[in-house]
Amino acid sequence: MLVLVAPGQGAQTPGFLTPWLDLPGAADRLGAWSDAIGLDLAHYGTEADADAIRDTAVAQPLLVAAGLLSAAALGDLVPGAVAGHSVGEITAAVFAEVLDETAALTLVRKRGLAMAEAAAITETGMSALLGGDPEVTIPHLEKLGLTPANVNGAGQIVAAGTLEQLAALEADKPEGVRRVVALKVAGAFHTHHMAPAVETLAKAAEELTPGDPKLTYVSNKDGQAVATGAEVLSRLVGQVANPVRWDLCMETFEELGVTAIVEVCPGGTLTGLAKRALPGVATVALKTPDDLDAARALIAEHQN
Repeated sequence: MLVLVAPGQGAQTPGFLTPWLDLPGAADRLGAWSDAIGLDLAHYGTEADADAIRDTAVAQPLLVAAGLLSAAALGDLVPGAVAGHSVGEITAAVFAEVLDETAALTLVRKRGLAMAEAAAITETGMSALLGGDPEVTIPHLEKLGLTPANVNGAGQIVAAGTLEQLAALEADKPEGVRRVVALKVAGAFHTHHMAPAVETLAKAAEELTPGDPKLTYVSNKDGQAVATGAEVLSRLVGQVANPVRWDLCMETFEELGVTAIVEVCPGGTLTGLAKRALPGVATVALKTPDDLDAARALIAEHQN
């Protein structure tokens, strides 16, 4: 069984879309999406520097566009399940035919702008904790006033809060945590700091007519498969202020009998977690078009 997954914010790097735009039709598709949402995705994906693409309002539509472009390059694909980490859930919603491409990019543009606006209210950020036991780490974070915003499994939790709280974490790591790594994001996503964005996103969602998932859609709210488009959309709205439970998604993959995972561009983060949490599951991360042949071979072997 094959699962197709889409990464979240922080996976982007300067110029990462450049090689993808050489593929037939890719530049035209990106241009059409750019016109639809009023953002020059080609510029940000090929020429912009790290600070420019760290901007939440830019990073989010850029990541969804990259995921859609790279998945299209794989050709006909019917995975056993789809899932996304944070904003990657919008990409996964397209894979499952809950949203069409233009609707997804319009929604993610509004999501990015709303979350950037919410992040500007207070100086906040996120840091990944590597190692440690969640039963020790999570109470320690809460003692410092931080939120375990991403519980990623495989020994990784992402803390979110004010810059002062994150500085306190650097000075007072939970027992067993090897490293604390500041992430390339511009706010405390998936926490109460994002509450203003939820209202904005709810209004944007009212303009959409979602379809029911044509594939098993695994939600990172709780790792459960979601059966209706309305519920997917509701979860996409609430998700911006709620923790991401990727650990539970991976547990569900295991229960479903996953044998292979392909992570769309800019891949690497989620396949890295899978290698540690799901030993024996084959993985391919799409970083450049050079990875397409390996992904196609994996799909041919493991697709239902």
